[in-house]
Amino acid sequence: MTTHSTIAGAQHQANLADLTFRRAAWRFMPLLFICYVVAYLDRVNVGFAKLQMLNDLQLSEAVYGFGAGLFFVGYFLFEVPSNLLLHRVGARRWIARIMVTWALLSMATAWVSTPVGFYAVRFLLGIAEAGFFPGMILYLTYWFPAHRRGRMTAILMAGNPVSGIVGGPLSGLIMQSCAGMLGLAGWQWLFILEALPAILLGVVVYVHLDDRVDDAKWLSEEQKNVIAHEIGKDSQARTHSTLGSVFVSGRVWLLCLILFGIIMGSYAIGFWQPTIIRSAGVQSPFVVGLLTIIPYASALVCMQWVGRSADLHRERRWHIAVPALVAAAGFCLCALSAGQLLPSMIGLTLAATGVICALPMFWALPTAFLGGTAAAAGIALINSAGNLAGFVSPTLIGWLKTHTHAMSAGLFLVAASLVLASLLIVLFIPARVVNR
Repeated sequence: MTTHSTIAGAQHQANLADLTFRRAAWRFMPLLFICYVVAYLDRVNVGFAKLQMLNDLQLSEAVYGFGAGLFFVGYFLFEVPSNLLLHRVGARRWIARIMVTWALLSMATAWVSTPVGFYAVRFLLGIAEAGFFPGMILYLTYWFPAHRRGRMTAILMAGNPVSGIVGGPLSGLIMQSCAGMLGLAGWQWLFILEALPAILLGVVVYVHLDDRVDDAKWLSEEQKNVIAHEIGKDSQARTHSTLGSVFVSGRVWLLCLILFGIIMGSYAIGFWQPTIIRSAGVQSPFVVGLLTIIPYASALVCMQWVGRSADLHRERRWHIAVPALVAAAGFCLCALSAGQLLPSMIGLTLAATGVICALPMFWALPTAFLGGTAAAAGIALINSAGNLAGFVSPTLIGWLKTHTHAMSAGLFLVAASLVLASLLIVLFIPARVVNR
């Protein structure tokens, strides 16, 4: 028979666990969130710079799309070794290094003058940033068990829509108000000014992060044991723990393909949203920036609800597939309503909301069965392979736009990739593996 003291003891442990993980979240999540905002802004602000730099440098849409996408080639090549190094030397040192080097290269984009220079700096920027996002996903596995990680990942990746909410108007304002200062164009000031926060944050990360639970002087021994116990229970359910198991796993490669489909949509929004809005008749960069707030604000609200729902019901697959289908519908609407502002904005809102809700939920899938060194390598492999869509998406859309003088073909292609990703999740990812 269950005694009163046993019930009270279990309740105490549950309350202690909630308090401990809440404390850990408040310790790290605000900083990681701000870092992700700055990272995403520095990655896609080229989409705003494009509104001026293409004319200044006489670059075609195809050159822009190829150069924007080259970031992800460097990212792909160095993602796995970067994450393995983070696992070995610690998140504090490695994330700080990443942030400072990417800031310097992002700033250097202000002085490109030829297609080759644009290609080179985008490729090097991808190398510099490799390991940043998967490193933070890996870092969360050190501190939060699977049933608490969905909401944490959603909080982290809220940096994506927030960077759009803040970055759109900010980028437009910089380009409009700083043009001509010290002989530099507005798009040059955009790269310079938006790189500065990353340098400061790199210093803060180095000072503030704790690599492991054992390093946390702000936790009691009892609280450390609570985290270790819950993380330990997670580890028992993982089926991949060695480096070799990652590269021969069909499930890992399937997740690469699924993420590829979702990322096709993410960077169609990131790199082409300003162009879609301007083609609907909005010419002011600042007003374009203001309008980008609408899709990102919708995504910010919805992704928090989806994250809570996924953790509450311990269900992952449909919390990815349904948002991805919503995004596909949004891209189709954009393709069918070219030049019309209201339906284009509705389509962009559906597309951004769906993609941004699907992405944090996706990361509950690989962390459900990857542990140890396999987690470091597997998360990086999935992220780097999936992010090759960041090269394919802008490159194909740019090429198709150059040759067809319209974006509809590229947007339909992106929609199809999201539908395929949804089908792969529902048909081939077992619920018993990931729904916990």
